[in-house]
Amino acid sequence: MQYSKNSMVLDESPSERISRYSQLLSGQLQRLRQELYPPEAHKNLRAFSSVDVARLIGVSESTIRQLDLDGEGPTPTRLPNGRRSYTLEQINDIRRVLAERRRPEEVINVFPQRREGEKLQVIACANFKGGSAKTTTSTHLAHYLALRGYRVLAIDLDPQASLSAMFGIQPEFDVEPNCTLFGALRYDEERRNLSEVIRPTYIDGLDLVPANLELAEFEHIVPTAIATGASTGENIFFRRIKNVLAEVEDAYDIVVLDCPPQLGFLTLGALFASTGLLITLHPQMLDLASCNQFLGMSSDLMAVIENNGGEMNLDWMRFLITRHNPNDSPQTRVVGLLRALFGEDVMTAPALESTAVANAGLEKKSLYELEPGAIGRETLKRALESMDSVNGEIEQLLWSSWGRGE
Repeated sequence: MQYSKNSMVLDESPSERISRYSQLLSGQLQRLRQELYPPEAHKNLRAFSSVDVARLIGVSESTIRQLDLDGEGPTPTRLPNGRRSYTLEQINDIRRVLAERRRPEEVINVFPQRREGEKLQVIACANFKGGSAKTTTSTHLAHYLALRGYRVLAIDLDPQASLSAMFGIQPEFDVEPNCTLFGALRYDEERRNLSEVIRPTYIDGLDLVPANLELAEFEHIVPTAIATGASTGENIFFRRIKNVLAEVEDAYDIVVLDCPPQLGFLTLGALFASTGLLITLHPQMLDLASCNQFLGMSSDLMAVIENNGGEMNLDWMRFLITRHNPNDSPQTRVVGLLRALFGEDVMTAPALESTAVANAGLEKKSLYELEPGAIGRETLKRALESMDSVNGEIEQLLWSSWGRGE
């Protein structure tokens, strides 16, 4: 007979105990979720001032005010203090109005969506070291790009579904069977078109393919598909993600893939589908050692793909320093080592460690979702400047891939 001092349960096997703990935690998470976002409520993106709008579009605030005075574009909400307030959807409407006024060569600056002849950009955020801030990076990048006016698809490839949680989705309650990317990747008659598992989010221009534990099934079905001959030619496992993205590529400018912390079939498919690879790295020696293993294994597996007729077409690859404390001497030495080894492949802008990011994460929000005054003004300002620098650098890589500014 077993007796647990903590759980006070008799005759309980380890599997039963773990199952009970899972149910207890799941129930508590559901209660917490309902407290933050009750059933009758929906997660919404904050509104933006005319100053915010001008900064996001890249025009003067007087231009935004004049549009309203002239009765052009959307009508903003007037706050009690008389200031204007805009939703992101209204901001995107303003972009279209301004684009109609610009000379053809200037349109791209206010309305940056990809043009004819510019290929879909697919960014994989990867590393198999937990805690490297893959999901934080993916979330902020997707939000930033949507705020800049791009059509963005975020895909959660991690069965742990952390990216989905950042969008207010609890995987065991909100994601039905066959409604993850697995539904579009599977080899049997239940396979669905990718468009059927995409869901809109509360951010205009940003859609999501959520995740849950079902995604792990892909790692199990691929060996069977290989053995039965289903995974060959265009249907070979590493082409799977790239092929299903082709089903919706006309609807988006950029896809952000949040990869799982392992080098399995899903991650390999993401790497093959990618035009840009972002390797997140916390500047600690243990993380460096793990990254070295990741790079070695990735190289070996990519070579296998290439030897089997898979041509890798990465436009760029960058290491992103995450959770960086510039006042930490050991971290600074690690960053210096990386820059000496990898040169320009290490992003110029690091993602600085900040309590603002941690506090936002507690509410399952990015920095871009926080209302002014939610945390200390200077703390939020510094964190946003760091995040904008990172994402702005990535945006420039995308523009270079499109051949803009040449």
